Amino acid sequence: MLKRTVIATAIAAVSLGASAAGFKPAPAAGELGAMLVNPYGNSPLTALIDLRSKHPTDVVVTVKGKGRNGIDIKYPVGQKTLNTHDGIPVFGLYADYKNVVEVSYKINGKKVSETYSALTGSIVNNYIDNRNITQLQEVQVKKVAKGFEDRLYLVNTHTFNQQGSDLHWSGQKGKDAGIFEGSPAMGALPFENPPLTYVVDTEGEIRWWLNQDATYDASTIDIMKRGYLMGFQDTGNGSYTYVQGQSYGTFNLLGQINGKRLPRGYVDASHEHNVMPNGHTLVRAAKANYVNSVGDTVHTVRDHILEMDQDGNLVDVWNIAAILDPYRDALLEALDMGAVCLNVDIDHMGETAKMDIDAPYGDIPGVGAGRNWAHINSIEYDPKGDGIIVSLRHQGVAKINRDKEVVWIQAPREGWNKELAKKVLTPVDSNGNKIECTEKGVCEGDFDFTYTQHTAWLNNSNGNLTVFDNGDGRGNTQPAIGTMKYSRFVEYKIDEENMTIEQVWEYGKERGYDWYSPITSNVEYMADRDTYFGFGGSIHLYSRGERTIGKINEIGRKDGKVKVEIDVLSDKPNTPHYRASLVNLTSQFGQ
Repeated sequence: MLKRTVIATAIAAVSLGASAAGFKPAPAAGELGAMLVNPYGNSPLTALIDLRSKHPTDVVVTVKGKGRNGIDIKYPVGQKTLNTHDGIPVFGLYADYKNVVEVSYKINGKKVSETYSALTGSIVNNYIDNRNITQLQEVQVKKVAKGFEDRLYLVNTHTFNQQGSDLHWSGQKGKDAGIFEGSPAMGALPFENPPLTYVVDTEGEIRWWLNQDATYDASTIDIMKRGYLMGFQDTGNGSYTYVQGQSYGTFNLLGQINGKRLPRGYVDASHEHNVMPNGHTLVRAAKANYVNSVGDTVHTVRDHILEMDQDGNLVDVWNIAAILDPYRDALLEALDMGAVCLNVDIDHMGETAKMDIDAPYGDIPGVGAGRNWAHINSIEYDPKGDGIIVSLRHQGVAKINRDKEVVWIQAPREGWNKELAKKVLTPVDSNGNKIECTEKGVCEGDFDFTYTQHTAWLNNSNGNLTVFDNGDGRGNTQPAIGTMKYSRFVEYKIDEENMTIEQVWEYGKERGYDWYSPITSNVEYMADRDTYFGFGGSIHLYSRGERTIGKINEIGRKDGKVKVEIDVLSDKPNTPHYRASLVNLTSQFGQ
């Protein structure tokens, strides 16, 4: 095997009199070309090694860890990736550091191993104000079990912008309605904040960063650059999905972004963008200029699911306000008004609100299309019956088929109309025996419903449903003492034929209020190491003046023990995170 060490440099030549013919590219590095740091201008902790018209195969990249305990990042690079970038992607560089990168490959049947040196600059948070405690978010590693050292976690979070959103849809303004006084105009356009998007390793080091201005600019009136960057899902094809306000699309870890405007007539995408097996995408959005059941023209809030093909054509729409009951208020009247999703106002912590049918329209908890009655925060395609599973923070979890018929509902029975009550699943134990529950969902035995939940996704290994049960309004009420609240990772087995639901696994109740995450968050099963990976995105949100914890966890399925626990602390007090996910570098680069 041929081994050599090269120093990779990126050269930018600027000359007023230079012509294209006189430009000299960066010198070759070994068998291949030069290394360019931040090749697409959006991800400064990546690089690209130019192929220099060569055709390497069997490419493997290793970014060496920093210091004695640093984590090596090693991954294969597939032919499609090489062709797409005409180069070898380098992922996992440290900021403000002279990184060591090892690359092995075959060329003309010869094995080659080379070592590169790549210098990076600092990463910067562009949105700092007098509330900042730290410039970037602090990462604290609590536990990493043996065998999990190589894990990488993509954190989808934000820093709060003091000026708030200066963009509003035209229409009805807020009016005197108690705590809702001064609510914004119709829809959820003001729902936005600057993104903080990065990958951490199990030493707590940031190993990837997406520049904030790649998608967002608080100073512009261009609504394609406003909103909340969120809803990341690994497409399995070298990219991640995202939604942000009036746009949706994909990005890859080298910083390329492919965005599209929502179809005409639809607005305010957030929370979820998921890919179907046929390549279509499911996006949670809202309907503009919708005539609701009382004849008012409104922009709805978080209650439409759009299915688009690869070209952005709108294939199908689920109008959830026409499928479920937008006037059901059983859980809405039990919500803690201190935090409803990422709209946080801890001055109203512990308060509840009466759902007034005549309340202002806009992004407020309320009944009827035009208010935040549903708050859909996840979508999962279920090939069984060609349906979708939606998590509605303010209602429960429901499966809806292609014909827009409700298949089942996971929620307490309280408040559902006669027809929808027939779709509520009956809890059973492991022997199939019915578990008795009150109308509000307080159950005997080993079962609990989810409340204000997030990410109702399928466990691909067994078809069960995994859910992050946030737990606000548990039992459709507020507890006597706020610190009695708790959150859970939970998995259910659903029998659609018999309309039953069995709770087969849970974690978190035993950790109590110190693990309670009132909003945001996610959980999913990881078959590679038989764990439930999850992220509690808003722990200690209600602790005034303190940084909010985003807690990364992997919990063993068999033993229920913590394999990984990493805390991400917000840069400003009382500001939540959204989600985190495991990074699969083979999925991103190995094709």
